[in-house]
Amino acid sequence: MKLAGKVAIVTGTSPNIGGGIAEGLADEGARVVCVDVAPDNAQQCADWIKRRGGEALGIACDLTDEAQVEAMVARARDTYGVVDVLVNNAGILGGLSVLEMPLERWNRQLAVNLTGTFLCTKHVGRLMVERKTKGSIIVIVSTAGHQGQAGNIGYCTSKGGLLNFTRAAAMDLAQHGIRVNSLTPTATDAEEAMERAVAWGRTRPQRRGGLLDFQKMVPTGRLPSPRHYAKAAVFLASDDAEMITGFDLRVDAGAIAKYWPWIPSA
Repeated sequence: MKLAGKVAIVTGTSPNIGGGIAEGLADEGARVVCVDVAPDNAQQCADWIKRRGGEALGIACDLTDEAQVEAMVARARDTYGVVDVLVNNAGILGGLSVLEMPLERWNRQLAVNLTGTFLCTKHVGRLMVERKTKGSIIVIVSTAGHQGQAGNIGYCTSKGGLLNFTRAAAMDLAQHGIRVNSLTPTATDAEEAMERAVAWGRTRPQRRGGLLDFQKMVPTGRLPSPRHYAKAAVFLASDDAEMITGFDLRVDAGAIAKYWPWIPSA
């Protein structure tokens, strides 16, 4: 197993992308600290990993509150001794246009998406330096961070900022042997997340509309699922990626590489 003996913190562990990444890291031997502002997301993710034979801890935490972030990292340290991997996945989706976005909503979205990532990277990074851990920090971005999307000013801005946050943090931490990379998902097939929610003991969510249109627009003809992002995160977290830092790994079914007017299904 690629991550045997390692300890990983994953933030934003809903049954979707974060839960899928947490599950994937655990399947490769990592002990996983599942972190979410919603206590059920944190605890149910950890419980599911334990039911599948892994080792996990669930912690509720508001990542915009530095004291809570410090306490979360301290609890992970006190429980497992070190942290080898951090996956900054927590974020607020959606938004409004630049003409409609209320300042309060803008501030909250940037606080979670940008500041939360900064605080987790800061305090996990300090622990890694203190314990001389040659760690891996992964920042989950989005195709919306690479391209402009109408009606989504806060999300696009924050995710675009995370791309250069990743590069800058990689330069800060390289001297300590800590690698920082980003991972870019895109519109994601909802089926796996719905199945995971049921496995966690929840009522099966209703499928949202619109995904079939996205599916027609990507060159592969199908959308990625959380398990695909998990495999990429495992690679970036593992020693296989020991010489990779400041890099963005896109798991986007070819969405960004595609020439913009081409609709593959046509």
